[in-house]
Amino acid sequence: MQSIIKDQTKPASEWIAGRVVQKVSPSQRHASAQARIVSALLAWSDEFDTGRVGTEWEFRIAPPGEKARTLVPDVAFLSYEKISLEKERAAQYPLTAPDAAFEVLSPRDRKSYVAEKIRVYLASGTSLVAIVNPDARTVILHDAGGMRMLKDGDTLKHESLPNFAMPVAAIFAKSGER
Repeated sequence: MQSIIKDQTKPASEWIAGRVVQKVSPSQRHASAQARIVSALLAWSDEFDTGRVGTEWEFRIAPPGEKARTLVPDVAFLSYEKISLEKERAAQYPLTAPDAAFEVLSPRDRKSYVAEKIRVYLASGTSLVAIVNPDARTVILHDAGGMRMLKDGDTLKHESLPNFAMPVAAIFAKSGER
């Protein structure tokens, strides 16, 4: 499977709704939420030896009957069930969808692009797409069963991330808070 996007850009580009879209440079709140999520997922993955976790990781995916395209989630989890630990090279630019994709919203994100990314991830085999909104302090979980909004006081957990649990408030905590 060859990616629609052939040249690397900084920041990375994605193929969304038939267009090449360069990722927006995130704010500090975006970066902080992304860092907190990836830190929690890395600790969980290391403890339970479940798979790979990364930020700004390029996935080359194709929903059934559609062209392959590149998506670059802010944070991704790819289980060893999809690409085993031994297949390190195949995991560098996976030709499969992540098990879980986290997209942290930036003020300039277009709603239509976010909706299309959710559709493509789910149609391509992603079990969980989490849309993290630092301004609203919410996380909206999208999966085959629909969507569910989490806010302060709730805990982020999903069957695609067995034994993982993270208080939503911890995603948006300021330095020194917890």
